[in-house]
Amino acid sequence: MTLVHRILYPTPIASLDEYLEARGGLGLERARDLEADAIIAEVLASGLRGRGGAGFPTGRKWRTVRDNCSSFERTSVVVNAAEGEPGTFKDRTILRNDPYQVIEGAVIAALAVGADQIVIATKQRFTVEVARLRAAIAEVERAGWLDGVGLDVYEGPAEYLYGEETALLEVLDGRYPFPRIAPPYRRGIDEVVESPGDVGTQSGLSAHVEMAGPTADAEAPPTLVDNVETLANIPRIIGRGAAWFRTEGTAESPGTIVCTVTGSTRRHGVGEVIMGTPLREVIDEIGGGPRDGRQICAVLPGVSNAFIDATDLDTPVSYEHLAAIGSGLGSAGFIVLDDTDDLVGVAAGAVRFLAVESCGQCSPCKLDGVRIAELLDRAVRETAGAHDLDELRTRVATVADGARCSLATQQQVIAGTLLERNLPLVRAHVERAAPPTVPTLIAELIGIVDGVARVDEHHALKQPDWSFDAVDSGQSPAARFGEHRERRVLEE
Repeated sequence: MTLVHRILYPTPIASLDEYLEARGGLGLERARDLEADAIIAEVLASGLRGRGGAGFPTGRKWRTVRDNCSSFERTSVVVNAAEGEPGTFKDRTILRNDPYQVIEGAVIAALAVGADQIVIATKQRFTVEVARLRAAIAEVERAGWLDGVGLDVYEGPAEYLYGEETALLEVLDGRYPFPRIAPPYRRGIDEVVESPGDVGTQSGLSAHVEMAGPTADAEAPPTLVDNVETLANIPRIIGRGAAWFRTEGTAESPGTIVCTVTGSTRRHGVGEVIMGTPLREVIDEIGGGPRDGRQICAVLPGVSNAFIDATDLDTPVSYEHLAAIGSGLGSAGFIVLDDTDDLVGVAAGAVRFLAVESCGQCSPCKLDGVRIAELLDRAVRETAGAHDLDELRTRVATVADGARCSLATQQQVIAGTLLERNLPLVRAHVERAAPPTVPTLIAELIGIVDGVARVDEHHALKQPDWSFDAVDSGQSPAARFGEHRERRVLEE
């Protein structure tokens, strides 16, 4: 297998002129000659699925937004560039390599859903990507690409939940990244309607806002949110056609996918492969395979899905095939673990990350999550007992109760599958039959330099209340910040 280059070129595209020379801009040119329904029909026919993690069909999302547009205000398009999934660096690589295709895809999306505003929502700490985006926006403005569509870059906080669709829109409204219960789209970037009588919650929490229903005469318009990689595929789908897009990949997962490989491999990196490529080949091609003398024992696909066992390394990388083995594709960030890695320690690190990043609107997600992380920490340090294992099972069963976003389910999946598939490893720690270790730091990647990934080590100091104080306050972020209507700059 060799890497492909549909959206991730071998060398970065340095300017708009260079992008145009490489046949960039043809998708937008064709889109301007099509009706909105025809654009959406092409995206539907392509079978493109959102590359942000959930894999929702992009065309269906666009159609839903278009069908529920407001008769009062124009729709907005938001590019989710708030990448924070541990083990993933693909969106930032795409933006560094070629931001023009993402912008072109966003402008085509605006034409399709009738939007007059595009916001690229990234993080303040992504200085390289922000600089590239702002320079590219200046070029496309001079080239007349926008034609009455406003386009800006928003630099948001470091929090993991900022990448969750409804929480991202909350931040754009000037509030904290607390997820809402929402339909596949949310009405308006600036819509705020207090929901009366929320039981057991603080007044003013941004998540307790009544969602608009899908009515054609609603005053606030829906907002289309799509991931960086998703929109990077759009120009070629419109310019070359849905049939061309489907020449690669599988029937249910057409096209290519940009993968990140880190962990216990010869090297770390990002590369684009055809959907359906066996995971083992992805690891070999991008990561160089296992380290000398070592064997891969498992792969953790970010912190959104269950461990992939070594026996499943020949599974095709696609939404349907990875789901069939009880895991998932997520954002295609594969953390490879070999026979020197402690899976219990890795699970402890992953659950700790999720528990710390929980906003606490759903009490089990924060409280049970923190406790699960503590119990796994005890196990790897060999200070746990049999009663801790029983409590671990109980907490895992309840952590996702009443969850309004997927974060609690992610904790449940990672810890639950560890108990289900690798219970002997957990018991070995509890029964003092395995050497003590320490939890593995699982956190956002901040770069890959010369084949070596750098993890945000500062995250090890972050408290469950989202502060970096020496002692946690005991309050959830929702309790600390929920009463404030305007978001303060969260600590980096």
